[in-house]
Amino acid sequence: MNNITEHIKNRRSVRTFDDRELSKADIEKLASFAKTIENPYKIPVDFKFMNAKEHGLNCPVTVGTDLFVGGKIKCTENASVAFGYSFEMFVLYAQSIGIGTTWLGGTMNRSAFEDAMELDSDEIMPCASPLGYPAKKMSIRESMMRKGVKADERLPFEELFFDGSFDKPLSKENAGKWTESLEMVRLAPSAVNKQPWRVIATDNAVHFYLKRSKGFARTEKLDMQMIDIGIALCHFDLTAKENNLNIVFEQNDPKLETDAEYIASYRLV
Repeated sequence: MNNITEHIKNRRSVRTFDDRELSKADIEKLASFAKTIENPYKIPVDFKFMNAKEHGLNCPVTVGTDLFVGGKIKCTENASVAFGYSFEMFVLYAQSIGIGTTWLGGTMNRSAFEDAMELDSDEIMPCASPLGYPAKKMSIRESMMRKGVKADERLPFEELFFDGSFDKPLSKENAGKWTESLEMVRLAPSAVNKQPWRVIATDNAVHFYLKRSKGFARTEKLDMQMIDIGIALCHFDLTAKENNLNIVFEQNDPKLETDAEYIASYRLV
């Protein structure tokens, strides 16, 4: 998948589709790509395509398609972050071949989706997405939803990224080699557009943290804001590597003073 920044910049959540069924060729492309997806945590995500009529699936916020994709993952440590990374890779690939998606976490009849995914007792299906060709015009419902969560807005660069410590905001002008990768993190989608990632940048590494938003429920098995962090990691990783930055993934907490939760780092080698 080339031109990753182009796909990140051009993608938006699509909830209104044009009623055309996906071509067999496009479904085969998606299925083939899904089998190649990996994440830094080495926890596999199993993707499955599902027909709404066949499985009794319902999603009141989408119209114009009956095709959905879900992902399931073993319920282990770091599963939510790993899932976010892998599912976003799928989403970006779909964007690259002209197929619309939107992350679904709560606005669906989850029990039916989980039944369709045929979960084992140690598996979870954190999210799913509709799949289809975007309609030329959004539905009124979709337009209102996007307006409600300010879907086209993002926090300023300096509120998300920091230079060496959380006391020193990082400007885009001073981000150097990390600039484009961090900007692609800034543009990442997140649940209700809360953008819970915070990043400390140094000369040779970046450290990702989760700053939790109030009101987000989480369970032992499902943590939506951890999924958001996985999306951010995906955007950073893919962009940095496309920019020929030789980075490695690691979990090595720098023990900085903060109330945010350390997640992971990328270091230059």
